[in-house]
Amino acid sequence: MGVSATETREAIDAVWRIESPRLIAGLTRMVHDVGLAEDLAQEALVTALEQWPQVGVPEKPGAWLMATAKHRALDHFRRNAMLNRKHAELARQFEALEQTVPDYDTGLDDTIGDDLLRLVFISCHPVLSVEGRVALTLRLLGGLTTEEIARAYLAQESTIAQRIVRAKKTLADAQVPFEIPRGLEFTARLASVLQVIYLIFNEGYTASVGDDWLRPALCEDALRLGRVLAGLVPNEAEAHGLVALMEIQASRAKARQDAAGNMVLLMSQDRGLWDQLLIRRGLAALERAVELGGSAGTYTLQAAIAACHARARTASATDWQRIAGLYELLAHVAPSPVVELNRAVAIAMAFGPAAGLEHVDALRNEPSLKNYHLLPSVRGDLLNKLGRTDEARVEFARAAALTNNSRERDWLLRRAERL
Repeated sequence: MGVSATETREAIDAVWRIESPRLIAGLTRMVHDVGLAEDLAQEALVTALEQWPQVGVPEKPGAWLMATAKHRALDHFRRNAMLNRKHAELARQFEALEQTVPDYDTGLDDTIGDDLLRLVFISCHPVLSVEGRVALTLRLLGGLTTEEIARAYLAQESTIAQRIVRAKKTLADAQVPFEIPRGLEFTARLASVLQVIYLIFNEGYTASVGDDWLRPALCEDALRLGRVLAGLVPNEAEAHGLVALMEIQASRAKARQDAAGNMVLLMSQDRGLWDQLLIRRGLAALERAVELGGSAGTYTLQAAIAACHARARTASATDWQRIAGLYELLAHVAPSPVVELNRAVAIAMAFGPAAGLEHVDALRNEPSLKNYHLLPSVRGDLLNKLGRTDEARVEFARAAALTNNSRERDWLLRRAERL
């Protein structure tokens, strides 16, 4: 029985998701231009879409795609050799490469890790806007189409396309080298990479806009990128700390909404629905981060907080005093009003709502939290626990007005109505 066209297309999509980062990374090292590398990879994909339905998926699809892309690159440089000295030199290099490394797999083994890491660093380069880094990372490393990225972020496809084009042009204009940075620059660039991956995860974990509370596909993409990164930089504690944090948070996905899609808060979740495999993976990654001396790292501290919840068999068994202590450490390492707000919740759970409310009220005039819906939401919850229901109702209504997520807005309005 033959393979249907639909099955072949699904196989091509799966191959592309797996192979495209490797393909673009290898091509970028060869052509010294991430934009051109992606174009060549896309041309190879188009050729695959034309040929594979007739001849079948090759035994080594990644090798096939790379070989096809290299031929396209050689044609490109030969066409432009007369116009551009740089292209003439690259054409000569490619012709030599064709003679010395005929098999993609043979020439790949020693370099693919470095090539992927280079691609990670260039996609998340600080010269780009944060939005540009996110879009380019999902495109080059996540293998997502522009349409898929736009759908995930509820943005216009043209907007995402412009971000990607602008990001690639910025990298080209700045002549950002395709290399692994060293020393202090490595540390700074790694921080940017971790931030981008966690931004992607957070948008999937708690969607900022739209009608869905969760976007699991984005969480999965971020987790995959985080795992790849931790494998590429195995001695970087914070890479493992980020993976630990995402694994443990992702373990709660099935319990975070009910059958109707309404949000379920952490303390009300059915812990029997938590994914124990993800929890075990997260705890192992956390242990690795601590072993590497990263116990005071931003992501490792957050993972340690998440681990407190994961280890508690029931909500009432949660060690809130330890969580409050960890948030205090986090506030010293990475001070921010949002960390202080989370700390206030932990203080309220550990030492009572009055203590938590005092901490929250100290944040009410913080400019960065002026339009942050979770500030009035937390304050409303604490006021309600203290029996100040009229004030609590006002805070929940205010929080509902500030959020851009319809599921969250409905939940907040229901809380206000019940009061």
